[in-house]
Amino acid sequence: MALLTDALEGLAGLPQPAVLAVTGALTLAECTLGVGFIAPGESALLLAATTVTTASRFLVMWLVVSVCAVAGDSIGYFLGRRYGDRLRESKVVRKLGQEHWDSAGALLRRRGAWAVFFARFMPVVRTLVPASAGASKLEYRRFLPASIAGAVCWSALHIGIGSAAGASAKYVESAFNGAMWVLMGVAAVVGVVVVVRRRRKAARATAAPRELEEVA
Repeated sequence: MALLTDALEGLAGLPQPAVLAVTGALTLAECTLGVGFIAPGESALLLAATTVTTASRFLVMWLVVSVCAVAGDSIGYFLGRRYGDRLRESKVVRKLGQEHWDSAGALLRRRGAWAVFFARFMPVVRTLVPASAGASKLEYRRFLPASIAGAVCWSALHIGIGSAAGASAKYVESAFNGAMWVLMGVAAVVGVVVVVRRRRKAARATAAPRELEEVA
């Protein structure tokens, strides 16, 4: 646990603008077509969120991540508008899995713009839905509000989880250290009791033959 909290404290010690810049860049990349397969945007967000200890930090990170997520979605959307269904045969989509592209298209046909919102919370598929939406000619004026709503909810959820996890790690380490001192104390007492009992048994075993000799 000490290693974990040391890592979190090291991250928290970095300049906040640097944490925000890296998190925003990875979020944008994660939300752009296929790059989410390489860039660990969601994991980076959860880790960076452990540095959120005040309401102001929460709001700033929330704003930065939401804007970058929407920007990534928009890039994916316009790539879809530009290249259409040809993207399904691209190396990136084949690497991600063409079945995910098909799932994104099916979701869009069933839910329309709502699919953009719901896909935000679905791994892999969320990186393909914006491009699929562009390829399916979903109007941008319908796409953008759904993208914003999804990004705002997704970022708030993950920042909240990361912040809580960081606080919990420190609490657990504190409780763990306290428990360790208690266990060490108990172990010391048990050790003393065992040693005393062994010495008494040894003393009795030595005294027994002497008593027999005296009686004889």
